[in-house]
Amino acid sequence: MSPPAHAQASAPESSPTLAQQYRRFAWKRVVILAALGLALLLAILGDIMTGPADLALSDLLGELINPGSHGPINEAIVWQIRLPTAVMAALVGAALGLAGAEMQTVLNNALASPFTLGVGAAATLGASLVIILDVALPGLPPSYTIALMAFVFAALSILAIDAVASLYGASREVIVLFGIALVFVLNAVNALVQFVASPDALQQLVFWTMGSLSEASWERVAIIASVLVVCLPFAMRRAWALTALRAGEDHARSFGVPVTRLRRTALLRVSLLAAVAVAFVGTIGFIGLVGPHMARLALGEDHRFYLPGSALAGALVLSLAATASESLVPGLVLPVGIVTSLIGIPCFLALLLGQRRGQE
Repeated sequence: MSPPAHAQASAPESSPTLAQQYRRFAWKRVVILAALGLALLLAILGDIMTGPADLALSDLLGELINPGSHGPINEAIVWQIRLPTAVMAALVGAALGLAGAEMQTVLNNALASPFTLGVGAAATLGASLVIILDVALPGLPPSYTIALMAFVFAALSILAIDAVASLYGASREVIVLFGIALVFVLNAVNALVQFVASPDALQQLVFWTMGSLSEASWERVAIIASVLVVCLPFAMRRAWALTALRAGEDHARSFGVPVTRLRRTALLRVSLLAAVAVAFVGTIGFIGLVGPHMARLALGEDHRFYLPGSALAGALVLSLAATASESLVPGLVLPVGIVTSLIGIPCFLALLLGQRRGQE
């Protein structure tokens, strides 16, 4: 017998189907990514407006839409100085954020970053040798020679890690421990190089290791953008496998994921992203640590959203840090690496203490 009419009217509506729940899940994360993109755009505009020669938002937008409409001085300030610097900050932050996200996944370590494996220390050593020994390559300006050697040494560090992984097994424990040992060795060699350097070379070297966006140019922007455009699609193609790996190696293998090959290709992308970023702006720490954690809190572990979210979050953090470096001390532009360290150290300690509480 059918239930009474009043009972039918008061019956609760059927729960959403699985497809409806997924659409809501995906739509919510698309909205979050759009919000991160909008916040990044506003941060870039704020970075361009900040500086000794104050620019009103209307003047800036007019100059961007119609170059030269507000005079040659404003055109030079926007297009030759501030815009390349702001775009460089966003691209470097995106590269380090993406690199940190992949590294934390393949190493299953929430405290991992592109500098865990010694990529930053290796790049610093390459740059140090060029500065100290006054190396010059035919046809290359000194700044590009420094960048090239920084990249070469960073690539050599990841090749050494891959060789160790091939000989002793590519487990995350082996990779992390060897990376830590490599960091200490490279830091010791860097200290030795600084000890024997002349005062002028030492001053230049110390400034480079602090991280700076002052050497930004459209050529360097194009190089970093090209690397990012190449690496991000390859990472997104493996988003499903990386998501499965986040649940554990055995879980990923049960779905047919080649864990060893996935880890090695991801680390190669990490080395390329981090090396190119460090080669052009020096050592900028903690972006690869903070950016992925921001994305994880907002988007979860689904790497289709987590990877682009980490890139956007890293770009946003470094853009805000670049703005802060120009405004904290009136009339002085601080090295952006100092600002990111001041931001990153409290975040690192909070993450470390949070992990310890979770293990107790």
